[in-house]
Amino acid sequence: MTLKLPCEDGTTRTYEPRENPAQPAPGSSPLTSRTVFSAAHVVADPRADVSPDSPAAVDWDATLAFRRHLWAQGLGVAEAMDTAQRGMGLDWKGAAELITRSAAEAKSVGGTIACGAGTDQLTGPADLLTVRSAYEEQLNLVESTGAQVILMASRALAAAAKGPDDYLETYGHLLRQASEPVILHWLGPMFDPALTGYWGSADLDAATDTFLEVIAAHPDKVDGIKISLLDPGREIALRRRLPDGVRCYTGDDFNYPELIAGDDQGFSHALLGIFDPLAPLAAQAVRRLDTGDTEAFRACLDPTVELSRHLFQPPTRFYKTGVVFLAWLAGHQTHFTMVGGLQSARSLPHLARAYELADGLGLFPDPRLAESRMKTLLTLYGVRQ
Repeated sequence: MTLKLPCEDGTTRTYEPRENPAQPAPGSSPLTSRTVFSAAHVVADPRADVSPDSPAAVDWDATLAFRRHLWAQGLGVAEAMDTAQRGMGLDWKGAAELITRSAAEAKSVGGTIACGAGTDQLTGPADLLTVRSAYEEQLNLVESTGAQVILMASRALAAAAKGPDDYLETYGHLLRQASEPVILHWLGPMFDPALTGYWGSADLDAATDTFLEVIAAHPDKVDGIKISLLDPGREIALRRRLPDGVRCYTGDDFNYPELIAGDDQGFSHALLGIFDPLAPLAAQAVRRLDTGDTEAFRACLDPTVELSRHLFQPPTRFYKTGVVFLAWLAGHQTHFTMVGGLQSARSLPHLARAYELADGLGLFPDPRLAESRMKTLLTLYGVRQ
């Protein structure tokens, strides 16, 4: 069978889906050479009578089932992060419930979990004291569940801070409050334009110096940094300046194979949104790295970069649409609906190309199911087959 897929110029092309998946079976052994987190998406409740402005209606059973899928591969779950639509459909009340439920599920299955703590309960202008209090509320909630804390970049702090000193003071206070080492998160403006100038400067060299100053003042309270700037050279330079014992978790969805593989001076661990759809292949690749076979690791993961760059193309913040789309095609959920109505954020040609690339990688456990669902979507959009 073949599908007619729409092109950007309004024409269609013929695509012949593959017949067999390339998906490996879940590994039974833990990953040892790298710490790897997948930032996981949430599954919306498609039957809820809500609008894009309503609080998120989440299908909790399907959402937690997907996290069990990630843990089964040997990956950790980075919960309530950007991939879960924090600030793009999922408000703090929904995120708090997600954190509580997922942390409990992690305990029940022995899964690794780290959860985002930010300031998204603030919906208007706020001063620095209010920002700090909001951070503290979320930090305390995450710690109460037993999960590791990821201190997320804050839109409210970016708006309130007058310069580097405000970041140094705010983060210093929070790190002193933390009971266990946290992961610091630097999310670039390509993921969220409201974070432009984070760490007190639009000059990335100056921002990096401030970021490192925060870490140097509290190295015992920082497990690692998650850097999402889509600049491999900058990430490598930054990780070489980290204090001993502080890890670099790549968030570079464009260059992750080379950054995780590393060089003779070090490597990055991973905390990636693209490892949501790539979980089985990502786990397989890292297990090959565990044996010291860097060449096999790259052979497994390098072919996935084209798909990742497609999903994360500008506007990068809408990559979540492609992630959820692939989860639907792969059978991890029964529908292509997102909280906040974000399923409309990417075009049909974009989704068609995502399907083609994912199918070519053998990502779908049941290629015929993926083909059938893709055909249904095309028909709904008026593309005759």
